[in-house]
Amino acid sequence: MALTEDVQKHSVHTLVFRSLKRTHDMFISDQGSLPWKDEKSETIKRMSKVRDEYGPVLDMPKQSTTKQSKAIDNQWNGTGGENNASRGMEITPYEQTRPGGQSTERSQASKALVSVTVGQQQMLVPRKAQTMPRPNWHPPWKLYRVISGHLGWVRCIAVEPANQWFVTGAGDRVIKIWDLASGTLKLSLTGHISTVRGVAVSTRNPYLFSCGEDKQVKCWDLEYNKVIRHFHGHLSAVHSLDIHPNIDILASAGRDASVRIWDIRTKACVHTMSGHQNTVAVVKCQSAEPQVISGSHDCTIRLWDLAAGRTRVTLTNHKKSVRAAALHPAQYSFATASPDNIKQWKFPEGNFLQNLTGHNAIINSLALNSDGVLVSGADNGTMHFWDWRTGYNFQRLQGMAQPGSIDSEAGIFALCFDHSGSRLITGEADKTIKIYKEDETATEETHPVNWRADILKKKRY
Repeated sequence: MALTEDVQKHSVHTLVFRSLKRTHDMFISDQGSLPWKDEKSETIKRMSKVRDEYGPVLDMPKQSTTKQSKAIDNQWNGTGGENNASRGMEITPYEQTRPGGQSTERSQASKALVSVTVGQQQMLVPRKAQTMPRPNWHPPWKLYRVISGHLGWVRCIAVEPANQWFVTGAGDRVIKIWDLASGTLKLSLTGHISTVRGVAVSTRNPYLFSCGEDKQVKCWDLEYNKVIRHFHGHLSAVHSLDIHPNIDILASAGRDASVRIWDIRTKACVHTMSGHQNTVAVVKCQSAEPQVISGSHDCTIRLWDLAAGRTRVTLTNHKKSVRAAALHPAQYSFATASPDNIKQWKFPEGNFLQNLTGHNAIINSLALNSDGVLVSGADNGTMHFWDWRTGYNFQRLQGMAQPGSIDSEAGIFALCFDHSGSRLITGEADKTIKIYKEDETATEETHPVNWRADILKKKRY
């Protein structure tokens, strides 16, 4: 009871102060002396801090003033010095050594920083990393011929090896052969009982191959203009086919999620390559390994081992169905298209190169010529023209549906360059075939490249 009365005599402030004083006395007995310091640890700490803050400029040589050194500076600096000098700025890169000195390598610091002189003030700024290369200039493409004749959507196009005529297949179940120079109809082939979805002309034999939604793959002899072989085996509609350039085999793919390899001479099915989980929309053949490439609605691309008949690499970068693919005629690379974006890949392992973004539509077809012009055609009738090397979109075209067609029939289903690369043939939903060519009157001055490196930020995945 006495203790309680004693506590109540003092305020809370007094009690807290007493508690703090007891704690202070307990934990700091020697209050007069400073904490002990280790001189060696302090030196190490100071040196590491200096190296971290001023490392790039600690060991730099003094700026040269001789004419010879300035000339070498300009050689290292390249054309960037001229541009900055025109703005009243002098940029001098720091080098560890000059040509002819004791060392043959430039210092690490010279790659990271440059000295910028503005008026009387000199400062160090980080060297800008190299941005994307400037795209090549390509003349714009323009429409110069519209060919009518089909009674259904034009779904596929192929040009014959001599570049004199081309063949189209459509929803009217008819295959038509057209003269490339004049656009006149040469021949109509009937035999399919449903939409023709793929055509290919052999470079080794006078054969034309076609496939359709009637599950059939046909071989037409162009000397007699009739079917000489049927390739039976697909369980559903066949959406794509391609001929191997060196071997007498044919690859076809469709809604049964399989890629089938056929021997052209014996009609035998050499391989039934399974692995896709949905419709295979496109299949391509090439002479180098991997020889067969397929794209599917299951959002994957597969590179196939033709000898073993199984998947070599599966690419899963696309987030939506892959409906189109194009192989580069000269480089060891290819492109695939999906509604999310167009992606470029490098053979043989399918290493990712870059994204081509901006064509926000369902892309049905891709075409690529030897000049590095990649064209993508979409369901909404738009065509985008890309520079292959940089991915720069240098032209966009909106296809116009023909009179009598509704607006939804502006879709583009097939794209194909002729063998010279100077004519682009399109198959469209308004039942027409359109031929585009480069604008011969265009120059780099009349149609400049509207290019800035900072707008070409590409996602690396």
